Amino acid sequence: MNQNLLYSIAAALGLIITHIFAGKLRFLQVLPRSRWLSGAGGVSVAYVFIHIFPELNEGQKTFTQNTPASLSFIEHHVYLLALLGFTFFYMLERFVKKYGSHKPSAQKEPQHRLSVFWIHIVSFSIYNFLIGYLLNHREEQTIQSLIFYFIALALHFTVNDFGLRQHHHHRYDHTGRWVLASAIAFGWLVGMVVDVDIHVVTTLFAFLAGSIVLNSMKEELPEDRESSPGAFLCGVTLYALLLLASQ
Repeated sequence: MNQNLLYSIAAALGLIITHIFAGKLRFLQVLPRSRWLSGAGGVSVAYVFIHIFPELNEGQKTFTQNTPASLSFIEHHVYLLALLGFTFFYMLERFVKKYGSHKPSAQKEPQHRLSVFWIHIVSFSIYNFLIGYLLNHREEQTIQSLIFYFIALALHFTVNDFGLRQHHHHRYDHTGRWVLASAIAFGWLVGMVVDVDIHVVTTLFAFLAGSIVLNSMKEELPEDRESSPGAFLCGVTLYALLLLASQ
């Protein structure tokens, strides 16, 4: 077993464990919002802007060089896909807030709340599947790149886990977190046996980038979160400096 595979397995297990046990971190479940969560959100956003977007730019150049003139309208397709990822999760969040419940559920719950729960979880399962798949198919295949990817996504999963638990309470603890953890494992396994063209990888990363930005910021901006701008700024600054120093 080569070293890259060992690191990939360790990263996948780490992301799976994050979803399973994030709810045990009681110090995150406080108001005002835990500074750790705000800092984690900052790290995720810094990773997108400093690491993923530059890689997308390089992938875009390769894509456009091999694109027929008749398809020139998709010259900026990676950025459109980033926008699509951002928009999709924005609309999902609005849907869940409108039709879901933010309060602990009663013993007998309306069927539509169960439907909202599964729409939310299935959407994030696809998201997690994609993240698990890209553990084996990042554009930059180095151990350092994998470590940065793992740190940013593990912290991002912690933020997502907190938000999903606030939406769905015991349903998330009982079922949701296990489904999301399984989606990471399934994505990683598919990534081991299915190899796709570099343009597809660029496309997947673009969608992921927009999704990460939205899913990080939606937890920071609402007033009832009472988030910590200082902690968010520290997370953004420190991780951006770390990424820049590694280049």
